[in-house]
Amino acid sequence: MKEHVYFVAVYLRLSRDDEDIDGSAKSESNSISSQRELIRSYVREHEDMELFDIYMDDGYSGTNFARVR
Repeated sequence: MKEHVYFVAVYLRLSRDDEDIDGSAKSESNSISSQRELIRSYVREHEDMELFDIYMDDGYSGTNFARVR
């Protein structure tokens, strides 16, 4: 039995380089898909971690302030 389990919450965000030329985001960006798979693999490799939830801002880069409130 594991002595201690860390519940992991993940925050994924859009990379500015992954936006379309007109400024809109793809249906799900490559950046978000890649980040999700990398973190899931990382958590699977660590027995003391359990994925709690994944939060994301797909379509909202740090330079895009027009966000849904």
